[in-house]
Amino acid sequence: MRSIEHWIAGASAAGTGYATVYQPATGAPQAQVAIGSQPEIDQAVAAAARAFESWGDVSLSHRAKVLFRFRDLVERHEDELAKLVTAEHGKTVEDARGEVIRGREVVEFACGIPQLLKGAYSDQVSTGVDSYSLRAPLGVCAGITPFNFPVMVPMWMHPIAIACGNTFVLKPSERDPSASNLVAQLYADAGLPDGVLNVVHGGKEAVDALLDHPDVAAVSFVGSTPVARRVHQRAAASGKRVQALGGAKNHAVVLPDADLAEAARQITSAAYGSAGQRCMAISAVIAVGSAGDELVDLLRREASAIVVGPGDQVSSQMGPVVTDEARDRVITSVDGAQKAGATVVVDGRDLRVDGHDNGYFVGPCLLDRVTPDMAAYQQEIFGPVLVVLRAESLDEAIRIINANPYGNGTALFTSAGAAARRFVRTVTVGMVGVNVPLPVPMAYHSFGGWKASLFGDTHIHGQEGVAFYTRGKVVTTRWPGTTPTARPDFHFPTAT
Repeated sequence: MRSIEHWIAGASAAGTGYATVYQPATGAPQAQVAIGSQPEIDQAVAAAARAFESWGDVSLSHRAKVLFRFRDLVERHEDELAKLVTAEHGKTVEDARGEVIRGREVVEFACGIPQLLKGAYSDQVSTGVDSYSLRAPLGVCAGITPFNFPVMVPMWMHPIAIACGNTFVLKPSERDPSASNLVAQLYADAGLPDGVLNVVHGGKEAVDALLDHPDVAAVSFVGSTPVARRVHQRAAASGKRVQALGGAKNHAVVLPDADLAEAARQITSAAYGSAGQRCMAISAVIAVGSAGDELVDLLRREASAIVVGPGDQVSSQMGPVVTDEARDRVITSVDGAQKAGATVVVDGRDLRVDGHDNGYFVGPCLLDRVTPDMAAYQQEIFGPVLVVLRAESLDEAIRIINANPYGNGTALFTSAGAAARRFVRTVTVGMVGVNVPLPVPMAYHSFGGWKASLFGDTHIHGQEGVAFYTRGKVVTTRWPGTTPTARPDFHFPTAT
């Protein structure tokens, strides 16, 4: 079987243990991936620390040139990356290609690093004294990333970290690891020095080794809320800078004045794309007032028409979930909601795909009359399940969202500007869409939620990403001959 090794100091590095990588559409083993632990993490961090000694002093223009070349290579290998993602994650090739493109946009943002790292200069802050500020790299940074976006989410991290002068150790998901190795090879082909980017595969043991390592200065994480909270606490306890993005329960509110047919199409795409395995997937709809019955009927039609099949088939609109455990979790959640009184409008629990009896397939599920006390609403199912709640007013809908512990993304469908403005200003969520169901910011804005969807002070990528991967330094200068010699002054310095 094909082996997927670590990538350390610019070369493939064998592991001492291995885990199986499965094909979600068939359930069959397709590769084995090296599983790292403390020795592999130590080796990767040491390589990154050595590389930082020189990479941190490389000129901004040279760093930008490497990133420009890397960006071109990512574009040239777009299909190859997308097919690797489909083979190991299960999402359709077109969906995977979109992920690669959105990741590449962060690389394009990072190519502007000379502008992004411009400091500030103040002349003559006091007599003969000037002052200026700059942003300095941190050193070795680490990224711990989830299975659902094996190309895009790591690219939210390492291009900016590397552009800022840091070196990087990536611990991707062991479920779909191949894309990370190809990305590392593309960096090498672009001229990135050995050791600047390292990839160590593994599970909890590798993660803990990174969180505790004294030579790791910062940790970026994307995953579930319980793990994000643990990562933040453990890494911060060892003195690291941390940004840990957690889970979500993203709501779409639909007002009666919205274009209901268009809202249903957009919400269906946002709910069931990538089999609902997106941190920005719409998983809860709040139908306001008279919009409810008609909207549910439109959602039923849209969900029932989705073509489910292997991700590498052109006809497929939705692929399998990533594991058999994920499929079972979806089925159990729908079972529980039905027992609790929800109406199963579209039932995908018994879906079978011809020729793929052992694949991890589950069809779109639509649940109506869900209430906030039901587990299907409270929990992040992370699968193709859309629940519909009812509310009498926009204010009631906002109260429901604000009471939810998650605050990642939300959307409002309406034709009323006043309602939209009220929603945007009062909802306690980090990313908001108006008639846009997946409000994923462009690379030059930052991505991140509120409440239990983010642990740490900064969002990811954009200007906040630059701030995260650098630290400020202020320099105050005075040169001999610019001011007359004076007797020692023991007062606290003030501008004169």
